[in-house]
Amino acid sequence: MLGRPLLFAVFLVLAAPATAVTIYEHVDANGVVSYGDKARPGARVIHVIQPGRGLRGLRAIPAGRLPGPVSSRSDAPDDRVRLDTFKHAGGHTLRVQNDMFAPVEVELSLDGLANVSGAPNRPIRWIVPPRSQIRLATLAPRDPDQPMRYTPKLRHALGDPRLRPQPHRYPLPWRGGPFRLTQGANGQYSHYTPKGRHAVDIAMPVGTPIVAARSGVVVHTENDQRGRSPNPGGNQVRILHEDGTMGVYLHLQEGSVRVSEGQRIKAGTPIARSGNTGRSTGPHLHFVVQRNVGLAVESIPFQFSQPVNALPNFAVGGD
Repeated sequence: MLGRPLLFAVFLVLAAPATAVTIYEHVDANGVVSYGDKARPGARVIHVIQPGRGLRGLRAIPAGRLPGPVSSRSDAPDDRVRLDTFKHAGGHTLRVQNDMFAPVEVELSLDGLANVSGAPNRPIRWIVPPRSQIRLATLAPRDPDQPMRYTPKLRHALGDPRLRPQPHRYPLPWRGGPFRLTQGANGQYSHYTPKGRHAVDIAMPVGTPIVAARSGVVVHTENDQRGRSPNPGGNQVRILHEDGTMGVYLHLQEGSVRVSEGQRIKAGTPIARSGNTGRSTGPHLHFVVQRNVGLAVESIPFQFSQPVNALPNFAVGGD
């Protein structure tokens, strides 16, 4: 459908050229194609109209052949944070798309460079806001007649490492009890990795109401897992707090999650029911507070506002 409009537009400008006129095709960084008789950086010649020949020989370009954006994904661990490569006449534009409801820290490095100009000397690090995209680099060939060669690698971590945790005592994130703490911080069974070193496991019956221990934005949920796999954490909810920390609730009951990604909630909001999904040795809630410490999400120390096994927790929530 673009062939006829193109010919008509060129005809209006060049119906009777007195001198040779060159028609250029230009593709911008967003993959938008435009045509005209003015040379622009990165434009390519598609036709030269000789005096007296008018439009004879000018080819109509089928819409399906137009050089639009070509997307290629990096090895980012979550496809909601991805590297898109837009190929155009001037080269390649590398852009990060963040579809999460939380900021992400990204690092782009380029290896195996050949015939590439515009590549940074060191990896590019940036904080990409929630639900947004940012251009990280535009590459051009040193020799336009030869292909560029490079290998992009994108790393990312959820959260903004520039934020610092604020003092906060967490109310117990469940209703009922009292329940028993079965594994605490630095537990040798499974709480010895950076992501879970300061986590706690609280044994409780399947179906116990789980509530948000702190206000924030829900940035991730899983609700459909029935057994141990595919996710070791089972069904879960992750809530981003104002100071950049995140509360994570794991091993939840299948189909019980009541909140959705992007939802802002207050402390005490019912979010799910406890379960026994994922790599769990019995019904319990795994609760941990994490933050981005610099391209890595790790657990951090926290305190509950009351002992776990002291009294039933009816202080927050509602059904």
